[in-house]
Amino acid sequence: MAKNLHWLMAVLVLLLFVLGWMATSWPLSPTKLKLFFWHKSLGITVLGLALLRILWRLTHGRPTLPLGMPLWERYTAEASHLLLYGLLLAMPFSGWVINAAANFPLKVFGLFTLPAIVAPDKALQSLAQSIHLTLFWIFLGLLALHIGAALRHHIVLKDSVLLSMLPASRKDKT
Repeated sequence: MAKNLHWLMAVLVLLLFVLGWMATSWPLSPTKLKLFFWHKSLGITVLGLALLRILWRLTHGRPTLPLGMPLWERYTAEASHLLLYGLLLAMPFSGWVINAAANFPLKVFGLFTLPAIVAPDKALQSLAQSIHLTLFWIFLGLLALHIGAALRHHIVLKDSVLLSMLPASRKDKT
């Protein structure tokens, strides 16, 4: 289950990056509103999946790391995963704050509307937008490190870290 969640979230996060980038650069139009609609709906989906993923990890433990992995790498891997989880929670919440502070209903896939989590406030909206953008750049940098580390394990160290995360692998607790 964890591997499936990992790859589903990877695809959704990539899609969120593309939709968010397009929506912010698109001129005001029905298309821009649709792009934001999908970005927000998928963002809330990622929030739910991140909570599910954290619950799974708390109840099933973390993936097994290769024997002989240096302690600094183990700590770095754990810290980067915790930061990724934090960002997977913080980014949707900051987006939710943007929406609520803008006094705009947050409709998720047109199925239901989430309650406003803050009162309308233009200054808070602006702050939340700045935070959301900053988190995006931090996430992008951390994601580059995450992917780079996986490739390093596969290409340089020639261990099983990357292969164990592929959907077809049978390694448990990943």
